[in-house]
Amino acid sequence: MLVVGAVFVDVKGFARERYMPLERNVGDVQVTAGGVCRNVAENLVKLGREARFVSMVDDNAMGCEVREGLAAMGVGVEHVIAADRGMGMWLAILDENGDLAGSISRQPDFSALEAYLAERGDAVMASADGVVLEFDMNAAISARVLSLAKQHGRPVYSIVGNMGVILKHPEYLHDVACFICNEMEAGRLFREDLTQLDPEQMLEVLKRSSAVAGIPAMVITMGPHGAVYVDNRTGEFGFCPPMDVNVVDTTGAGDAFFSAAVAALMGGAPLSQAVQEGTRLAAQTLQIKGSCVE
Repeated sequence: MLVVGAVFVDVKGFARERYMPLERNVGDVQVTAGGVCRNVAENLVKLGREARFVSMVDDNAMGCEVREGLAAMGVGVEHVIAADRGMGMWLAILDENGDLAGSISRQPDFSALEAYLAERGDAVMASADGVVLEFDMNAAISARVLSLAKQHGRPVYSIVGNMGVILKHPEYLHDVACFICNEMEAGRLFREDLTQLDPEQMLEVLKRSSAVAGIPAMVITMGPHGAVYVDNRTGEFGFCPPMDVNVVDTTGAGDAFFSAAVAALMGGAPLSQAVQEGTRLAAQTLQIKGSCVE
């Protein structure tokens, strides 16, 4: 799998007792390498899949450490380039239940990666079996990757974070094999408030709205309420219930779900089985302090 996305430095604060936004909260602070697609690349390797990361790191010791860490895990890093402001930063606060209470992110400067893909993208894509694409970099990178994948006949599995690119270019979703997002992201895409829907209601919205939007296949994760899915090519649709776990940290669970689901789809599994695999890995991630399974 070719994984195209950003690297972030994750700074997480874990509240020890009830989190109070306007007070000083005693707890733990953890600094780790993160980013949606960096997490996905790591997870894919841990699932026994080959992954090559196409990304950037800072041109300094920290960037070198991130690159070497990925290589040590078995992630292909020959297309991870060093650049000024090559990594972003994500500040997150987790409450006493491990739920996200607030966050702020600083995006990298994607110009170096855009230039790299413009020059070497065809050679990079030629050896891939499939592509994971993070849409939240910029429109030029997304358009370039989608075009190259179409030329080479490679399926693209898309993941989002802030929805900035996809809301401006929803037509990009016409060219993905499967789009996986959470209920808030789906609500922004479909311009509806979906947060109060039960799984049965969510499935009806998904079936209707994904078909109208021209999305071949889509999954909406609903946190503790499970996930719904539809494949508009085969007519397959359904609901996968959540697993009962002791939640420690919710960050990274969506990335884990995506990783396992895509690994299953690339292995030829139907969407229903892929969603089950995603649910299982997300449940494991929820029980640890970190964004990836051990």
